Amino acid sequence: MNELSPKVQNQIAQFQQLQQQLQAVLNQKFQMDAQLKEMQRTTEELGKAPEDVVIYRSVGSLMIKAESKESVLKEIEEDQETMEVRIKTLERQEKSLKDRYQVLQDQLNKALSAGAAAPIPQMGRAPGE
Repeated sequence: MNELSPKVQNQIAQFQQLQQQLQAVLNQKFQMDAQLKEMQRTTEELGKAPEDVVIYRSVGSLMIKAESKESVLKEIEEDQETMEVRIKTLERQEKSLKDRYQVLQDQLNKALSAGAAAPIPQMGRAPGE
């Protein structure tokens, strides 16, 4: 088998690093999506609760009585907005990484085909698609 050129070896290393970065972004996005869904469920349930309900919120390792239902709702809604912005940022990162992933995969396949080495199997999609 032919030895790979340093350029192709470098591209393979970049490809593997890109796969790891993409997986990390997808994991973060998955976790934030789960947190956002939990916030939405909390908001729904809190909306159904009577106005005079006693609500406790977690602050570190303490449970503290909240001032009012409205203050808790407002805080959760602000947290939801922040989470949505973070998720959109991760989605942009994911798209960028997937685009780079595809380009690098194509480059590697061309380089490996030209060198008569076995091409990288086409995954059809980047990880997480």
